[in-house]
Amino acid sequence: MRRPLLFATLLLAVPVAVAVAQTSPPITVSVHPKVVPNTAGTPAHPQGVHLSVRIGIEIPNSYEPPLLNEIDLWFPREGVFNGDQYPVCSVSTLDRDGPAGCPKGSIMGSGGGVARADTTLSHPKITVVNGGQHEVFFYTVLNNPARVQEPVPGIVTKLSGAWGYKLHVVIPRNLQIVAGVPLVLQSLTFSAGRGDWLATTSCPRDRQWDWKAIAIFNNGQELFPRGAVGCRP
Repeated sequence: MRRPLLFATLLLAVPVAVAVAQTSPPITVSVHPKVVPNTAGTPAHPQGVHLSVRIGIEIPNSYEPPLLNEIDLWFPREGVFNGDQYPVCSVSTLDRDGPAGCPKGSIMGSGGGVARADTTLSHPKITVVNGGQHEVFFYTVLNNPARVQEPVPGIVTKLSGAWGYKLHVVIPRNLQIVAGVPLVLQSLTFSAGRGDWLATTSCPRDRQWDWKAIAIFNNGQELFPRGAVGCRP
């Protein structure tokens, strides 16, 4: 039975800016998504979508930048995540062989980013991998200031009421500090979608898909971005 999830809702958001004042660094997050198509399907005929996203994170140079610890994302009910309908790659396979060892149909997308490592830049590469009904892996590889390969799991929990699901992601310590150097993410781009792995089933009356999130940093700072993207029935 297909379960509602708009995993891509984070990606579906209109451009968003979030800033925190007082003594915390005024972090600004901008999200620029593209969804093809943005016309919703129906419960009987879900519409598969392909998603591409650009995310920017800005912290003034005068502040000591905090590191991102974890992210929680809440998704609307209008959607389908068919992780249980596609080939699955396990964390043990990713640890041993990377995405190259995964079943062919389990690779769902790719991306990359820019992070500041002291005075130099690091360029992490990301592969989006299907982990089944309750999990998605973001397999991350970076080479500066040292080589790190890590499958970052996203845990999907079914909800009831106003929200369909929550996605919980914890950033591994060895992707926060590499060779003793903190990595501060500046930008991220990625694209994901295969068949109806991600799909929509309806568009609300207000023609908006809503989402919300919490980003928690290692200095105790929390950001609460939220937004919506227009849809067509």
